[in-house]
Amino acid sequence: MDWQAVGLSLRLSLVTTAILLVVGTPVAWWMATTRWRFRFLVEALAALPLVLPPTVLGFYVLIAIGSRSPLGAGWESLTGRRLAFSFEGLLLASVLYSFPFAVQPVAAAFARVDRRLLEASWTLGVSRLETFRRVVLPLSARGIVAGSVLSFAHTLGEFGVVLMVGGNIPGRTRTVSISIYDSVQALDYAAAGRTALALLAVSFTVLAITYGLQRRGEGTWPWS
Repeated sequence: MDWQAVGLSLRLSLVTTAILLVVGTPVAWWMATTRWRFRFLVEALAALPLVLPPTVLGFYVLIAIGSRSPLGAGWESLTGRRLAFSFEGLLLASVLYSFPFAVQPVAAAFARVDRRLLEASWTLGVSRLETFRRVVLPLSARGIVAGSVLSFAHTLGEFGVVLMVGGNIPGRTRTVSISIYDSVQALDYAAAGRTALALLAVSFTVLAITYGLQRRGEGTWPWS
């Protein structure tokens, strides 16, 4: 087992999930409450990574963070390091790739909150921010947990985007999925099997948690 790759993948998944919770929650709230007639365009953009081939997304991210791009050049002048083929570049790509897995379940949970509860809170003089914290978040806990778990698992198993944006640099961008690929290429099926079995166990656990949360809820998927 390539424990260095395992540690990198876990770190990438945890940081990605944390960022998605911070960034995705306001977006999910907007999607669940806005009455803008062109909301479907934002929803389609947010869901694009679900249908876009990972290599396509990885290619555009690689172009966007390359040394000749404003973002890549700015990062390099600020830190002295390239953004492409680095952990930070990998993190940016992972956030974009797992974005719908975090936003859609949370937006669906927000949409199920009874608006009359919000109006009652506002009538009592509670601010909108405090109402969101004390009413919306507790009632949407299952959706938030489901989005977090799915984001973590999806990031943990990334391959195409990781390979395109990060390459295969041990200790910096070599994740578990790439480690499995390398083991297969080297005909080391025993090592590939051990790592794949570990990922299989994690994936099953994630799905079991998600289904368990939904069984306690309405009996449907969080984004349905």
